Amino acid sequence: MLAGGEDPRYVLRRLTRFASEDIGLADPQALPQALACWNAYDRMGSPEGELAVAQCIVYLATAPKSNAVHKGFAAAERTARTTGSLTPPAHILNAPTELMKNLGNGAGYAYDHDSADGFSGQNYFPDAMERQRFYQPIERGFEREIIKRLAWWEKLRKRRGSSA
Repeated sequence: MLAGGEDPRYVLRRLTRFASEDIGLADPQALPQALACWNAYDRMGSPEGELAVAQCIVYLATAPKSNAVHKGFAAAERTARTTGSLTPPAHILNAPTELMKNLGNGAGYAYDHDSADGFSGQNYFPDAMERQRFYQPIERGFEREIIKRLAWWEKLRKRRGSSA
């Protein structure tokens, strides 16, 4: 593309999109690599900056791939369009005034760091909406670790008798 005369910034934009959309959290370093490449190219220009582009291409081409974040974001957007602007649960709303305190804002809020395992398990979805999981990580790259975290938090919720 570069040899054919394509604008290098277009190539860099596409590489950055690829890092986020097609690699995602399977390799969380893909996006910083793409941005570092773009920065290097902007600083050096052509022809020196083209080596940074080549390095980025090799990194992204060999990275594990996952579009789970992209799919989860799309699912969350669809849900937001269908549910509208639902009010968050009162326990996570600030209560800077006496009136807000009297309305129950902040009542029952559990600070994650106050629990022994750093996880309260509280539900942050609006009361009028079931808790959902939009992001479904896959068994590739770093998303394997994310799967473990999600499973651990689900285990803690069940142990506490909460579907929150």
